[in-house]
Amino acid sequence: MSNIQTNLLYYGDNLDILRESIPDESIDLIYLDPPFNSKRSYNVLFRESSGAASEAQIEAFEDSWRWGPTAAKAYYDVMTGKRQEVSKVLQALVSGLGHNEMTAYIAMMTVRLLELHRILKSTGTICLHCDATAGHYLRVIMDTIFDVRNHISDIIWAYGTPSGGRTAGKRPIKNHDILITFAKAYSHHTYNRIYLPYDEKYIRERFNKVDESGRRYRERERNEVFTRQYLDESPGVPLSDIWTDLKQLYAYHWMKRKQEELGYPTQKPLALLERVVSMSSNPGDIVLDPFCGCGTALHAAQKLGRRWLGMDITYLAINLIERRMRDAFPDLELKVIGEPRDLASAHDLARRDKWQFQWWALTKINAQPVRGKKTKGADKGIDGVIPFFDGPEEEYRRAIISVKGGEGIHSSDIRDLVGVLDREKSPIGILVTLFPPTKPMITEAATAGLWMSEIWGRKFHRIQILSIEEILNGKKPDLPWGKSPFAKAPVESNTTNQLEF
Repeated sequence: MSNIQTNLLYYGDNLDILRESIPDESIDLIYLDPPFNSKRSYNVLFRESSGAASEAQIEAFEDSWRWGPTAAKAYYDVMTGKRQEVSKVLQALVSGLGHNEMTAYIAMMTVRLLELHRILKSTGTICLHCDATAGHYLRVIMDTIFDVRNHISDIIWAYGTPSGGRTAGKRPIKNHDILITFAKAYSHHTYNRIYLPYDEKYIRERFNKVDESGRRYRERERNEVFTRQYLDESPGVPLSDIWTDLKQLYAYHWMKRKQEELGYPTQKPLALLERVVSMSSNPGDIVLDPFCGCGTALHAAQKLGRRWLGMDITYLAINLIERRMRDAFPDLELKVIGEPRDLASAHDLARRDKWQFQWWALTKINAQPVRGKKTKGADKGIDGVIPFFDGPEEEYRRAIISVKGGEGIHSSDIRDLVGVLDREKSPIGILVTLFPPTKPMITEAATAGLWMSEIWGRKFHRIQILSIEEILNGKKPDLPWGKSPFAKAPVESNTTNQLEF
């Protein structure tokens, strides 16, 4: 076993993390489900405690990579790298297609796939989940990096029944994804064959054949005994490279799907990732997901007794995964690398990315973000909310959150927040500040008065100020009891090393 530390979540650019933190030939299975360059902005959807959708959708990542300095740097890294055959292929694609969103996507995926090849063990497998948008280009790049002779399969996952908007348009309905699978060294890679149950129709046709005169080959009683014996001794139907059974398992088990959903738009069913992990790794192996999104691959790895590493460039995703894993595996020990853990690192994050700082600060007090980077117009003074219930009929209410990451905070910020409360008819407002509040701010907050909770039978400060330093030391907003806006993953009763379909 590798002595690399596992059960880690990395917040940051996976390219930097791969280069700086992951040693050569240390990973047994890599599963990645990167953005498909589909020119869409995917959003994390939060549900408020009332059951209604949140008033805004928060951008988890923008699935549209454009040719700019970052893509140019990735292209340069490949061109000046040691793998000349890879640089020639990438150069040909960029030369033929031009500098555009697609070639930017290809360049930034190529430089990462080179790193993933470096860290994969000689017995390891990589599975790249994609669709037809850019899958053909990625297959060419992987043929070059991993060697076409190490190609295992292009698995087709048929994910559902065509309906709604997917039936529109003048072309066949899109109804599958592709899992491009390569070994580091073919025939040395781990492969655990999976068998599926026999189809009832096959059993009837196989064991109830009749001859030309209409008589059965065997007597009915004898045939049934033989059928049972055959089925007991046979492992089943070997898994092919077209997976349609998971569509039935997931699409028609509505309750199972609702239990798994965490609000992440590209979330894949757990059964799919359990199959990938079971097929291409063994208990104790290390599974890496460098675009871990909402963490389904990590969930499957933990459930099946593997060790794991996850990476994501969005703090909302990292926070979602951490909650999911702690909910599903209460005794699990995991660590998040890269998130602010002291005041200095919080200041650093605020300087580098105000949006990530804002989302990080909100999740630290269990608040729901309500806007993203691309939100048009003014924010109306609301960066987040914490839902709760109060009143004689337990009405749905919200505490309004405003986050200030700059130095220029004044009493006017308190007055502005009071105005927001009046406008929104919300009972409590919370100002989260990176820098300590001034004395006039504290005085202004006190003059906003108190709010009486009918359920709790006590008063709460209408305006509360929390500094980041206080939050890092464990201080929380003083609010009536409420329900977390983050979906909870069901607790896994135990780990298993076998799939159950």
